[in-house]
Amino acid sequence: MKLEPGMPAPGFRLPNDSGGETGLESFHGKPLVIYFYPKAFTPGCTTEACDFRDGHGAFAAAGYEIVGVSPDPVERLARFRAEYELPFPLLSDESHTTAAAYGAWGMKKNYGKQYEGVIRSTFLIDAAGRVERAWYNVRAKGHATRISREVIGK
Repeated sequence: MKLEPGMPAPGFRLPNDSGGETGLESFHGKPLVIYFYPKAFTPGCTTEACDFRDGHGAFAAAGYEIVGVSPDPVERLARFRAEYELPFPLLSDESHTTAAAYGAWGMKKNYGKQYEGVIRSTFLIDAAGRVERAWYNVRAKGHATRISREVIGK
């Protein structure tokens, strides 16, 4: 099921790259950008993460927190965050439960082959925990910049 603006954001509690857990309630009272990506260290996912990193200042100035979610194990996420100096947490959704709740897990097609996987998606969650915007099947390159310009004007 795809999320629509105004719907409550699905709650989650996932292991983070620092060895703890992070849940939606960790961001209560703050607007949040949550993006789902298939796999750390792949070209598209690295590009997307670095774009969010480079735009982090504009998002933070507008009051937004950022969090990335993938099915990678915590150890891989920790290496990915350190190598690319990402200033936001990365969460491990190995069971795909959170991705599915957000509509970011499902059938994909690549080179004519169908399989289940992460559907690259981004959500803006308002300070009250409601979906403000939802983007599905996004292109990695330039996506963070487009969101920044569209939502916060930078």
